[in-house]
Amino acid sequence: MSTTAPRKTGRKIVLWRHGQTSWNLERRFQGSTDIELTETGVAQARRAARLLASLKPDAIVASDLRRASATASELAAVTGLPVAQDAALRETYAGEWQGLTHDEIIEKYGEQYAAWKRGEPVRRGGGELETEVADRAAPLVLEHAGRLPEGGTLVVVSHGGTIRTTIGRLLGLEARDWESLGGLSNCCWSVLGEGARGWRLMEHNAGTLPEPVLGDDD
Repeated sequence: MSTTAPRKTGRKIVLWRHGQTSWNLERRFQGSTDIELTETGVAQARRAARLLASLKPDAIVASDLRRASATASELAAVTGLPVAQDAALRETYAGEWQGLTHDEIIEKYGEQYAAWKRGEPVRRGGGELETEVADRAAPLVLEHAGRLPEGGTLVVVSHGGTIRTTIGRLLGLEARDWESLGGLSNCCWSVLGEGARGWRLMEHNAGTLPEPVLGDDD
């Protein structure tokens, strides 16, 4: 008889993007620049926190950049959970792109931007590759998820690019296909659920609580 421990299933990872910042409104590339939430961003975080608290999360881990840690603190306030902060969840470092608006990036780095959009490995502004972001973020998320009880829920508070690369890595997608996941709106989230064959995407860019999947594809 096998003595191998049964695989944990039923755990969930909620990947929650931070609230609005002034640079978001200006379409200015933030990257690892430490930008604060706007008043609207704080209100977004408070609203989302009340919803996410009803999922009864077991743990919260967040990027140490202020826009993410402030978002996480709103969930901590209503759940009583501590927030573990980690620089591994920071947004992609994008060197010379950081602080530029979308139009300025297109004007100054048009070829680099086009190559990135085609799915080619590009060090935007001389910064990190998307795969390097996944290399630092995904293992940390799995480490924290590994501490969850059976059926437990982890909330990860991070940034749009980092969340996308982490989801892509955990789903086993090729890096060139990560862009197909699309972006996350401010203070929206995606949910990964653990099944018998690993992690799968249950919700993406959600702003309301997940509904059960009823039918033949659950």
